[in-house]
Amino acid sequence: MKEGLSLVQRLSAHPDSRCWFVSWSPNGTLLASCGGDKTIRIWGQEGDTWICKNVLEDGHQRTVRKVAWSPCGNYLASASFDATTCIWKKKNDGFESLTVLEGHENEVKCVAWAPSGNLLATCSRDKSVWVWEVDEDDEYECVTVVNSHTQDVKHVVWHPTQELLASASYDNNICIYKEDDDDWECRVTLEGHTSTVWSLTFDATGKRLASCSDDRTVKIWKDCSPEDGQGDLSWKCVCTLSGYHGRTVYDISWCRLTGALVTACGDDAVRIFKEDETADPEQPVFSLVAQVARAHDQDVNCVTWNPKEAGLLASCSDNGEIAIWKFQEN
Repeated sequence: MKEGLSLVQRLSAHPDSRCWFVSWSPNGTLLASCGGDKTIRIWGQEGDTWICKNVLEDGHQRTVRKVAWSPCGNYLASASFDATTCIWKKKNDGFESLTVLEGHENEVKCVAWAPSGNLLATCSRDKSVWVWEVDEDDEYECVTVVNSHTQDVKHVVWHPTQELLASASYDNNICIYKEDDDDWECRVTLEGHTSTVWSLTFDATGKRLASCSDDRTVKIWKDCSPEDGQGDLSWKCVCTLSGYHGRTVYDISWCRLTGALVTACGDDAVRIFKEDETADPEQPVFSLVAQVARAHDQDVNCVTWNPKEAGLLASCSDNGEIAIWKFQEN
């Protein structure tokens, strides 16, 4: 393998608890992390070193499972096992708690902003996906509750340019939602994984979606819907990556700058895959180009590419650590 993945820095982010998730700010200068210690930490660079700039406490009563930045970078949403989602607003050099979104019956597993910044999606162990609308006064209103999954919903992600929403579940399926007459509804269900689907990521165009699962595979799905936007949504699986992961694949991130895919796995490894550009796009081929077998000394829960600096990525683990990595392409 010519390409290499080198460690930039390790951060003891959430000592004595799991670090569940890390999320880059839209401009790539800040990194938010969350964990079992009920806190959110904001990291930034001073010189060549990443340091903790803020600790957001007292927002949640239980584990914070996911954090998401608004597209403008001025708001942060946090999803917690206490069944709430907290919205934080940047203020001076810190953040203040703006509002708490309630309604889910159980743990909120994920939160995601639409590209417009006017919509927010949450999902929960109560099997539902909620879509919230945000107005100019920072008021949040739930506009739809969708119950298309039969089990715990693990992840929600928005299409990069359209108001399309995808969710992944313990029921092994992926649902894709579209608004119709002011109501969001599941328009297509993607079946193919044989166990829990943990995470999803769109490519830069939104024409493809990658999913990762407890079945140790990664699947690439292609949008085959009519070009004019009329008619039913149609997606098909065009590639399955199997045989690379020793345990559950917990997270996946598609770099919108380079097209590289990175995975976080329960076997403690971080792996990077690149597409063979000479292959038929209808039957894409992805190859393993870099991996760190012991990226962390416990499960890798999340991995994410920096949105502005090609090759820079962050991962986090059950041991409470964050690792910052640099992927060098030759």
